[in-house]
Amino acid sequence: MRIIPVGLRALLVEVPEPAHAHALVAELDRRRERGELPGVEDVVPGELTVLVDGLDDPAGLAAQLAAWRPTSARPPDGPLVEVPVRYDGADLAEVAWAWQVPEEDVGRIHSAPEYRVAFCGFAPGFGYLTGLPERYHLPRRAVPRTRVPAGSVALAGGYAGIYPRDSPGGWQLLGRTDLVLFDPGRDPVALLTPGTRVRFRDVDG
Repeated sequence: MRIIPVGLRALLVEVPEPAHAHALVAELDRRRERGELPGVEDVVPGELTVLVDGLDDPAGLAAQLAAWRPTSARPPDGPLVEVPVRYDGADLAEVAWAWQVPEEDVGRIHSAPEYRVAFCGFAPGFGYLTGLPERYHLPRRAVPRTRVPAGSVALAGGYAGIYPRDSPGGWQLLGRTDLVLFDPGRDPVALLTPGTRVRFRDVDG
């Protein structure tokens, strides 16, 4: 683990694997509940990093974290968001072939688990969702698309995700949803934030 000061009141903690980031967020949440982290404004998880902002004593927390050892704990569960999906994506046939199942089974397999937003990035409102069983993990496309439509439901590696707006992208496209994930005029602005639980629902199933 590597701890890097950021400005006067923040720390960036680099960890060797995603599970450690989840465990660290859980540990920081517990300390905040006990009142041990006064002034903390944000705890922002990434795949292999956690940013802690608004610290009154960054050096003190850095010393404590240097002795911290990860556990299997994870942050508390957030709210549940249901995502209606029409499984008719451009890569559906390729995904079915890779999974060695009929195309009509892809939606059933993808919508079976409950997912969790591990962290956000890439574009406003884009959540990286964990929960897909390892045997269904697939690599990104060898050649990314120059345009992926907003609402596209996709997967890459061990993550599932939903494109919140039209953008380039190299994930495998399974289907689409009409759910608006990011709207600056709405409260909350983003539906998918770290800790949020997600269930996909096959609207044709």
